[in-house]
Amino acid sequence: MQKLLWIYSMKNMWNKTIITLAISFSMNVSAVLPSLDDLPNLPNFPSLNDLPSLPSFPSLDDLPKFPNLPIIGDFNPSFLQKSYNQFTDAKPDFERENRMISEIEDSVLDGDVEYLSLADGKEVFSIYMEAETEKVKGGVIILHSRGYHANWDSVIKPLRVGMTSKGWHSLSVQMPVLDKQATYYDYVPIFPYAHERIEVAIDFYKQLGIDNIVLITHGCGAHMAMSYLDKYGDGKISAYVGVGMGATDYKQKVVKRLPLDNMLKPVLDIYGEKDFSGVKRSAEDRWRLMSVANNKKSAQKIVKKADHYYKEKGTAEDLIDIVDSWLASLG
Repeated sequence: MQKLLWIYSMKNMWNKTIITLAISFSMNVSAVLPSLDDLPNLPNFPSLNDLPSLPSFPSLDDLPKFPNLPIIGDFNPSFLQKSYNQFTDAKPDFERENRMISEIEDSVLDGDVEYLSLADGKEVFSIYMEAETEKVKGGVIILHSRGYHANWDSVIKPLRVGMTSKGWHSLSVQMPVLDKQATYYDYVPIFPYAHERIEVAIDFYKQLGIDNIVLITHGCGAHMAMSYLDKYGDGKISAYVGVGMGATDYKQKVVKRLPLDNMLKPVLDIYGEKDFSGVKRSAEDRWRLMSVANNKKSAQKIVKKADHYYKEKGTAEDLIDIVDSWLASLG
């Protein structure tokens, strides 16, 4: 019995000791830790409503990639969208192209004729001209409009010669052609034939050790270039210049939205004050697409008094000056 009383007494004493220690620890901790009243006030964080709004990019809801194409008489152009950028049974008029080249080849006085090698042993006619300045800025590739040639007196020859005086090598490349009556819708199926020609033009400069390559296009040449860029991107060029972009024929609409919203390289969209109505009417849409790409160096400019073919005196020179100044601004 005495042993049990001793055990009970020891247990009570141990419990009291634990309680005493716990109270003592609590008092010491309270003495060390500051009161919440003594803590500094937390900073006031701004409400989400006070944060600046994210920049709003233009909506493209009303600019679908494949717009609705109205039927013209018995012709339904929607099939052009289904086969866009694919080879079909449609082919360029190679015979007419060869006739045009034979007529102009001997008349090339500014620059040298170059035949660029294509697949299957074929070649494409082009005219190369070196920069007239000691310091070379780079190389420009020039693509002519529908049904014309690489030495066309309007727009193309002034550009390919004029850019050399600004310090640029120039290479004007023959694009695929059809008969004289062919329209924009007729040309759409042969756009893929232009892709290889653009590729070999780029390779031409690469072989010369030139990496600063600018693609300058006019009219349907711009459509062909857009077709190429839509499929392959702009990774192989430094900048793009579109002269008179968006030109089509009466009642014909651009088959696929221009890929300006996906382009990473700077774009200059330039057109004449008296350009085709379709070119001027679609300028706002082109700018919206360029705004989505959000390249701060891209620009849209108008050449005063100029029509689509820059025939008004002095307008071709203005075009060259504007293009060169814009390229210089890229750094």
